[in-house]
Amino acid sequence: MDVLRLALAQCNFSVGDFEGNVAIIKDVIRQAQQLGVHVVAFPELALTGYPPEDLLLKPRFIRATEKALEDVARAVKDMVCIVGTVHSTEDIYNAAAIIHAGKVIAYYHKVFLPNYGVFDEKRYFKEGEEDMVLVVNGFPLGVSICEDIWYAEGPAAEQAALGGARLLLNISSSPYHVEKWKLRDHLLATRAIENRAYVAYANLVGGQDELVFDGASMVYDPEGTLIARGRFFDEDLIVVDLELSKAFKASLHDPRIRQERFPAEKNNNDIRRVEITLAESDRPRLTRSLIQEVLDPVDEVFRALVTGTRDYIRKNGFQKAVIGLSGGIDSSLVAVIATEALGAENVLGVTMPSPISSKEGIEDAKLVAKNLGIKILEVPISDPYQSFKNTLRPHFAGRAEDITEENLQARIRGNILMAISNKLGHLVLTTGNKSEMAVGYATLYGDMAGGFAVIKDVPKTLVYALAKHINQKAGRNIIPGRVIEKPPSAELRPDQKDTDSLPPYDVLDPILKAYVEEDQGIDEIVGAGFDRDTVRKVIRMVDHSEYKRRQSPPGIKITELAFGRDRRLPITNRFGG
Repeated sequence: MDVLRLALAQCNFSVGDFEGNVAIIKDVIRQAQQLGVHVVAFPELALTGYPPEDLLLKPRFIRATEKALEDVARAVKDMVCIVGTVHSTEDIYNAAAIIHAGKVIAYYHKVFLPNYGVFDEKRYFKEGEEDMVLVVNGFPLGVSICEDIWYAEGPAAEQAALGGARLLLNISSSPYHVEKWKLRDHLLATRAIENRAYVAYANLVGGQDELVFDGASMVYDPEGTLIARGRFFDEDLIVVDLELSKAFKASLHDPRIRQERFPAEKNNNDIRRVEITLAESDRPRLTRSLIQEVLDPVDEVFRALVTGTRDYIRKNGFQKAVIGLSGGIDSSLVAVIATEALGAENVLGVTMPSPISSKEGIEDAKLVAKNLGIKILEVPISDPYQSFKNTLRPHFAGRAEDITEENLQARIRGNILMAISNKLGHLVLTTGNKSEMAVGYATLYGDMAGGFAVIKDVPKTLVYALAKHINQKAGRNIIPGRVIEKPPSAELRPDQKDTDSLPPYDVLDPILKAYVEEDQGIDEIVGAGFDRDTVRKVIRMVDHSEYKRRQSPPGIKITELAFGRDRRLPITNRFGG
């Protein structure tokens, strides 16, 4: 066979939805067969959804996976289908099932199990120990799973050097963070050059709880040139013709892929070879492969937030969302994201003015709703606020009003939003950003009350960049200019500004990035030019707010290190920054 036609199926699966996942896979198989594809590959753990977490500890979940795989296998005719799944033998493996002619003919077991950041794979799986090369009508290809491709001397290199693989196919479910595609681009191009082989990468797309998967599946030729890339944040089927002769010529002229790269005890016999013969038929050559353009970093984050919001709401059985609109930039941004994700008819805004609320804030909240075409309710909180104060007055006699009365307003608003949620069935979207969550500038059971925290991992400075991007992309002010320009305020006391309690955000955010995401200490951060007292104050606020963050809703991860799954610290903790 001179040409291998490969398809990478970039799909949006749901954890535990075997019926739905099987239907998606079978539909893609039908498309691939119509396109004359020889090999179609689906992402890591496609069949179960990723990550299935402790569902893997339930025997009935494993049995359901096996039954679903049998269903998929029956749909595969004269082609090779590679599906990410769970394989249970003497242990449980993160596996790629190799399917041909209605049967699973082999499994590849993931070798490198990540156990850092959001990953806990060693909790569930046993490491694979055997490499495998498929030979499809004479075209040798190696299969690996996600983390395996990140190691230069890992399975892919052995498949190329010891097994003669000229296509290194990696199925993956790689969670998104800002510009992660750059890391993958460099990595895959490097692997192609090192091994003088095609490298193909099939990635998951969609949202799952806090995680978003950005797709952007890719194919590189043996010179490390990108020849195909799928869409970002959308399902896609990437089809490409790979020339076997080109891969063989490249390998003959590069000594770096020879067996000398590996210890003497490793040899060709360590690679299992699975021979597959497909019926040959005339297939018109593809004229070109499509390379999707990369996104602007801010637009990339916006797309990730929309994807994560849409999938969290839809996959959890909700149709509509409700948001407290204050007229501030955070709630305005969340309203835009929700509207983009769900449609204007499925988003409800609620403005809840108090005696302290500014006239401008109320006007801006209504203008945002008008610009987006969403319905807005006005529910004043003056009466319940006064009622609470009257009820508590005998118990607070002799004590001046303070943050207690400020937080009462936030908690009344939280109760109103949750009541609307209960009555109408809308999911409450909270509006706190990463900067606020980091330092505890939020009210438990108040503005933290809700089902999903859309911008929980978005620093305040990025909130401003997103707002400006939205207006620029729309060609008009969806978010009013006054909202972007006015000093941020919680509006819980007269003339309140965020800077009364916090450093300016252009100072706060770099300190938070250094301390939270880069794990720097006080001296290192001060050495970068920040005031020691300011750094000490910020670190103290971060450390003392862990208990709040533990009680916050899940939110979308868009940075390299997010609160929650990424960063797990004890609440009771006397270790200082």
